[in-house]
Amino acid sequence: MSPAMLPLMVAVPLVAAGLLVVLGRRIVLHAVVVNLVTAASVAVGGWMVWLFSAAGDLPGGAVAHGVGSWPVGIAIPFVADMLSALMIVVTGILTLACTAFAYASGRADSPYFAPLLLVLLAGVNGALLTGDLFNLFVFIEVMLLPSYGLYVLAGPGRGTFRQVSGARLYVTVNLLTSTIFLAGVGFIYASAGTVNIAELAGAARRDGMVAVSASICLLALGIKAAVVPVHGWLARAYPSTSPAITALFSGLHTKVAIYGIYRIYALLFGGDARYLWVGVLLFCLTMALGVLGAVGQQGSRSILAFHMISQIGYILLGVALFTELGLAAGIFYLLHHMIVKASLFLSTGAIEVTYGTDRLDRFALVAKREPLIAAAFFAAALSLAGIPPFSGFVAKFSLILAAVQDHQIAAVVVMVVVSLVTLLSMLKIWSGMFWGRDPQSLPEVPDRDPDSGASGGLLITEQGSGTRVRAMPRVPLKLALPGVVLAVVTLGLGVGGQLLMGLSETAAQGLMHVSAYVEAVSTS
Repeated sequence: MSPAMLPLMVAVPLVAAGLLVVLGRRIVLHAVVVNLVTAASVAVGGWMVWLFSAAGDLPGGAVAHGVGSWPVGIAIPFVADMLSALMIVVTGILTLACTAFAYASGRADSPYFAPLLLVLLAGVNGALLTGDLFNLFVFIEVMLLPSYGLYVLAGPGRGTFRQVSGARLYVTVNLLTSTIFLAGVGFIYASAGTVNIAELAGAARRDGMVAVSASICLLALGIKAAVVPVHGWLARAYPSTSPAITALFSGLHTKVAIYGIYRIYALLFGGDARYLWVGVLLFCLTMALGVLGAVGQQGSRSILAFHMISQIGYILLGVALFTELGLAAGIFYLLHHMIVKASLFLSTGAIEVTYGTDRLDRFALVAKREPLIAAAFFAAALSLAGIPPFSGFVAKFSLILAAVQDHQIAAVVVMVVVSLVTLLSMLKIWSGMFWGRDPQSLPEVPDRDPDSGASGGLLITEQGSGTRVRAMPRVPLKLALPGVVLAVVTLGLGVGGQLLMGLSETAAQGLMHVSAYVEAVSTS
């Protein structure tokens, strides 16, 4: 492929977004364009994955392009390697699934939904491909600005207090972390004279001032990724918007921050072993506190949001081990988690959109009426808990093996215990939302469908001091399919885990041996 194509991954979505704004309210056209552009992004990412995997004996192969052919250090560098290519493919797939869900749920009727989504896609691609710390800040902001609009537009009707407070928290935290990240970039430039990532290779290992400055950037990315102790904002903000946007943000925003942590520590710190113990401690705490936070929650999305925090600890443990197996396991876990978490949010979101609530004590035997969604949720839940043959088992087993090889026995114990508690929490959602109470034990009221009986699909509401039970319509197939498709993907990634693990190992080699990355930027 021509490296000059890399900037088009940002330019095409931005141009398409502008054209859709000019064309006005044409919802069908908007849906076609946003899906075509996203599918093209996935195709290009897949093409890059194939090229890098075909490189064979070229560990850490990379291609780069300096916009405008300006000299290195002046040109805006775009760099692609196996890690960024894999991320582009998976983020594109998630965007397609969440877009389909948004249109099926009626939350994408605004003429600004598709343009904002395309700008978000441009920001994600830019953040994954940039080779410059300042431009990483710029592309993160390009991601965030449309996210503020999507957070509000996708909400049902007038904003509730929960939605308003969630949006305020989301905006405030991200503005604060962006400011911290920009300050860190400024300090790096002041101490090293450049913000080009390739030129900074190993600088934090050699220069204490650069190390401190880079740590400020890592702190900002850690807040964006919801690492303990700065994790509470995510559990409050993410469940406060629509299910489609919650699923989309879970696969894009926190994961781009994680990608940034992997990239910066590999290049600037060179995997410096002196600081790895800090990461092991923080990420084990993130695993444990995240899963414990889910215990007292009564809403499915709140439980899943806390579990997302917990799983972020697993993903980042890979970079804290910083061995080839540890990095490969962390990258595999990152890609797996993006798929499985979105599947869970979309499966429970289909029930929430149809029934109007995600409270676990409001359902009875939904699984009998919605077997397709129930099967998708059950499969994704088992994958999240690390049960074979799903991708979660491959991810956790590989990470545990890497920790054992690195003699991090305490981390292994934490991972195993957290996995068991995760399984119990998934069973809590299963028994509450999908299995629920026996309808024969519920009071007979006029709203009760006498023919529904044990067929399930009952919504329990409270009216004053009494209880009312209503039979609800079935979830439309178009609303169920996105979560189901992603659940099938996680099963495929588990059965065919050797392929993705091989690609993850290639990506890990690129982080362990950065010479190809540096050379690609230097000669671009």
